[in-house]
Amino acid sequence: MRLARLAFLFPLMFVLGSLSLQAHAILVGSVPASNQVVSGDSVSAKLTFNVRIDAKRSRLSWIGLDGHEHQLQIEDQTSPDTITAKLSRVPPGYYVIRWQVLAEDGHITRGEVPFHAQ
Repeated sequence: MRLARLAFLFPLMFVLGSLSLQAHAILVGSVPASNQVVSGDSVSAKLTFNVRIDAKRSRLSWIGLDGHEHQLQIEDQTSPDTITAKLSRVPPGYYVIRWQVLAEDGHITRGEVPFHAQ
């Protein structure tokens, strides 16, 4: 009886454990893409994740040519797994979009997307 109970609980614990890992926000797509070269002085940023995220408790910023971090205003979400923002007056150079998002499981994840403007 005890062995049968363990045989049932082990796969259940494995499945439940993997579900909690899947809830962490992982960036699955971005515009601009990593190291992409963009044209124009206005850049639309769009970050898509593998899970629903809370845009109101998330942050977006960009690192400019001066090396300083500038906060971006996250736009209203059109999809629960995506956040967007606009960068304006972007002169040619190398930039980094820095993100911090709150996933549906309550975990915060962070990352960066480098790009070039021409």
